[in-house]
Amino acid sequence: MNFTGIIIGASVFLMIGFFHPIVIKAEYWFGTGCWPAFALVGAGTLAASLLVADTIVSTLLGAFAFSCFWSILELFQQKKRVEKGWFPANPKRKKVQ
Repeated sequence: MNFTGIIIGASVFLMIGFFHPIVIKAEYWFGTGCWPAFALVGAGTLAASLLVADTIVSTLLGAFAFSCFWSILELFQQKKRVEKGWFPANPKRKKVQ
């Protein structure tokens, strides 16, 4: 039996669940200005996925990288959700953006 697909599928499922609250908290505390951090981490894990020989680890690093990239889009979508009043805005953060 080959558990590779189940391991990757379950791990990606957990990554998606992991990134959802991170995007919400990142927008609350830092606004959309923190998008370069997601891009940098994504680029780093994407590069790491190219260097790892193990198929499962390489795949998970790649999935993590693209989850970071997708989080950039979600960060800007979260800003719109906050503007609509669906999520609370951080009252301590200046509205510079």
